[in-house]
Amino acid sequence: MTRTPIPRFDDNYSEDAAKARREFLTQQTGASLHHTGTYSLPPESLKSNTENFIGVVQMPVGVAGPVLIHGEHAQGWFYVPLATTEGTLVASYSRGMRMVSESGGVKVTVAEEFMQRAPLFEFEDARAAKRFLQWINENLAMVKAQAEKTTGFGKLEHIQTWQVARMVYTRFNYTTGDAAGQNMCGKATHAACQWVLKNSPEAISYFALSGAIETDKKHSHMNLLHSRGKRVIAEATIKREVLQRLARTTPETIFKQRQRSAIGAQLAGSAYSGPHSANGIAALFIATGQDEANVVESHTGMVFMDITADGDLYFSVTLPSVICATKGGGTGLATQAECLKILGCEGTGKARKLAEIVGATVLAGDLSLLSAILADEWVSSHDAYGRNR
Repeated sequence: MTRTPIPRFDDNYSEDAAKARREFLTQQTGASLHHTGTYSLPPESLKSNTENFIGVVQMPVGVAGPVLIHGEHAQGWFYVPLATTEGTLVASYSRGMRMVSESGGVKVTVAEEFMQRAPLFEFEDARAAKRFLQWINENLAMVKAQAEKTTGFGKLEHIQTWQVARMVYTRFNYTTGDAAGQNMCGKATHAACQWVLKNSPEAISYFALSGAIETDKKHSHMNLLHSRGKRVIAEATIKREVLQRLARTTPETIFKQRQRSAIGAQLAGSAYSGPHSANGIAALFIATGQDEANVVESHTGMVFMDITADGDLYFSVTLPSVICATKGGGTGLATQAECLKILGCEGTGKARKLAEIVGATVLAGDLSLLSAILADEWVSSHDAYGRNR
């Protein structure tokens, strides 16, 4: 079989180029690309987002809510766009948002935020590695200055280090403004390390820009302890009357199930101890132009519940690695920018606001699904409205 390359052109982001590639694929595969080739966004807007552009995958977007959020940045009522093909998902999140809102809303806090790159340095022996660590600490201001020369937004806040044998594993921790910042941090760390390689008093026998301890686009226990992205904490006190009226359950029933499901999650080694954080995060990320691979890290977290002195349900979700942006990546594309506008999160100064909306959405979705399981409505709702029909 002869390899036939995909057509490329001098103007690779024109409508003519996209059409030529669709016709090429139809000829090669027999697939009709009528729907894929029907879109409203200008192809030239995709120059930094997609190569070999042929069209779009039209993802249905529903809107959940409204939800009342009391954040430090997100304050008021929000309608939340969710891109999904899973029947009942938007309806379930809307129900959770109603329960939360009728109980007074969700309080959301961004506790801290960092993005990392994690260089690896290797030396002749452990003594040399130890001396290098002391030198790095003494010259941190210079390393920081070299890194920050490459960016107007990124700030190198601190460097974590771990010595193993003759190797030094590091995590360069940055704040990145309204960008998710992986590429920003990579460029800044590369510049800093070039200075380190030239000036280190210890001979470096091996260097890699990533020693994998930043766990980029992978779940890890490291990021439960040391935030990657934004550490988001959402809290709500759900009134007993609201749970009984809207969810046909009680605080005691939910709390009892939580105690038991926590053991099941531990047995399974789950990355998230609640019902389904990835559902809402993925749908919201796709709608707003986030890097969808970041769902792997962002969905990680812990649920904590308690019964209040008044007999209501305290419900909290902690997400230590929410990686989201309101500038850069796919956030400026046509439909994604519209969804960000729905949330009031388009542009500069809005990344923490978006992260707070993510936290509130996850809490509402968890509350609704947990209630459906306990009221024995989980299967019946999918049979009536979802893909099981």
